[in-house]
Amino acid sequence: MTIRTLLTGPMWARLSPLLPPQKPRTGRPARDHWRFIEAVLWLARTGAPWRDLPAELMNWRTAWRRLQRWTAAGVWERVVDALRAMAPDAGWEAHMLDSTVVRAHAHAAGARRRTSGQALGRSRGGFSTKLHLRCDGQGRPVTFHLTSGERHDLIGVGPLFERGALRTGRRGRPRWKPAAVVADKAYSAAWLLEALRRKGIVPVIPSRSDQRENPDFGREAYRGRNLVERLVGRLKQFRRVATRYDKLAPHYLAFVQLASMMVWLRTFDTPQMPT
Repeated sequence: MTIRTLLTGPMWARLSPLLPPQKPRTGRPARDHWRFIEAVLWLARTGAPWRDLPAELMNWRTAWRRLQRWTAAGVWERVVDALRAMAPDAGWEAHMLDSTVVRAHAHAAGARRRTSGQALGRSRGGFSTKLHLRCDGQGRPVTFHLTSGERHDLIGVGPLFERGALRTGRRGRPRWKPAAVVADKAYSAAWLLEALRRKGIVPVIPSRSDQRENPDFGREAYRGRNLVERLVGRLKQFRRVATRYDKLAPHYLAFVQLASMMVWLRTFDTPQMPT
């Protein structure tokens, strides 16, 4: 059986140095990292159950255990941050915020009680998770946060800005602050606008009808918000992101980060359109 793979030669050359060592200091050498990455990408793309993973790629139990270890160790977030640091244009001119409700499959229910809340709830869309995300000025993913589907978009703002600081190899503190934040009316809260201004960030957020007009709102800058909506569409091309099958929130987030890793890798191979 021929299995379509996603990683090209240049992509793997860029990604492989960012992964844990193939041969650890103690214990047996790990199975080929390329096979493992292709295996979990196959699962992310198809949405298939773990037991249906083709044996030509990797034994499903081996892949499952390695995904657990790498997720617990924060490998996926570090890989995305390293890819961001490689980008010649970091996109700090503006960051966009948005959220999307993700339907949860029946198999996502039933996590053990001793585990904490797994970002599952009931919204108008049914049993669901809400994925909060932040992207840079080029529409590339920066950070993610999960809540249950019925929570308000503003709940995710704090966690989105707690992470995503970028080290560029230069001296000084990592950079975390964009010049502006672009978001829709769901984020139009007086406390958020004031907090952004105190940090020197321009809030490009339209006001609701019951609020005073935001003097920092610019229609031209706001048009760029479609970048985060297009990013959501690219991430949901992976079926395991578009529908949540995982019982544990960290495992679902791992597949979101895998999809964002592919978004970043593809941007290096695709020339940017002039603005």
